[in-house]
Amino acid sequence: MAQQRRYPIGIQTFEQIREGGYVYIDKTDLVYKLVKGGKIFFLSRPRRFGKSLLLSTLETYFDGRKDLFEGLKIEGLETDWDKYPVFHIDFNGQNFHNPDELAGALEYFLARAEDVYGKDKRAMSLGSRFCSVLQKASEQYGRKAVVLVDEYDKPLLDVMDTPIEQTNREILKAFYSVFKLADRYLQFVLLTGVTKFSQISVFSGFNQPKDISMDSRFESLCGITEEEIDTNFTERIKEMADEAGISAEQMRGEIKGMYDGYHFSERLTDVYNPFSLLNALDQGRLNAFWFSTGTPTY
Repeated sequence: MAQQRRYPIGIQTFEQIREGGYVYIDKTDLVYKLVKGGKIFFLSRPRRFGKSLLLSTLETYFDGRKDLFEGLKIEGLETDWDKYPVFHIDFNGQNFHNPDELAGALEYFLARAEDVYGKDKRAMSLGSRFCSVLQKASEQYGRKAVVLVDEYDKPLLDVMDTPIEQTNREILKAFYSVFKLADRYLQFVLLTGVTKFSQISVFSGFNQPKDISMDSRFESLCGITEEEIDTNFTERIKEMADEAGISAEQMRGEIKGMYDGYHFSERLTDVYNPFSLLNALDQGRLNAFWFSTGTPTY
């Protein structure tokens, strides 16, 4: 029996995965390619596909935490490991059915940032305050700022087809317009979500972000490929096969039949949902883990 491996189920913090000895599928070469290949990006992926972990990885990278990337692919690529001011906006875990919830969430985010970098009393709107904070952070660090937005569309999906939707849309449009006003203070921006439908109106206040959702270079940035399964989980799959009384090849086929089916570029590379796959490997059984966490009615 092989040593029990720890699977990061429900853990979305890169630091905790690395320091806790959990299994980590090394995507850091793609992270490096992303941060060196442009400035403002948008990535759409289904829920529980590792978007939050990706943003946590980027936050750790831009924080200059070289120690946490030891032994990973990026270690042989990055030489500077500079520290940047990072602004991480996370809309997960909030219910935006309350008309004041979105404005309150952004107010809280800005107030905390102003506590760190200082407040411009002349800046009154959410957008102008954010622009001011980005400028102050950039000047204090001597480096441009990084902005990471997790689930940018949740404030809209929660209230779709209700009167609050238009209110939230206008708030987000005004807030995101800061990316155009503060362009000279920005090093890198990534927005993630599960939809693309609201880009036209929400992002119209600034230059459209580069959409890498179906870019073949980043198709496996979130999720687990068959090659990564074969590299990381062959021994565990054999254990599951032995327990089921079938061959490893048969077990591999059952896993593919149960969890395969996502393609994020014209190359049609098979990408597995990590939540379902890791739960199956951890529990030693195949089940509809992703679907059972909440039916995606939208």
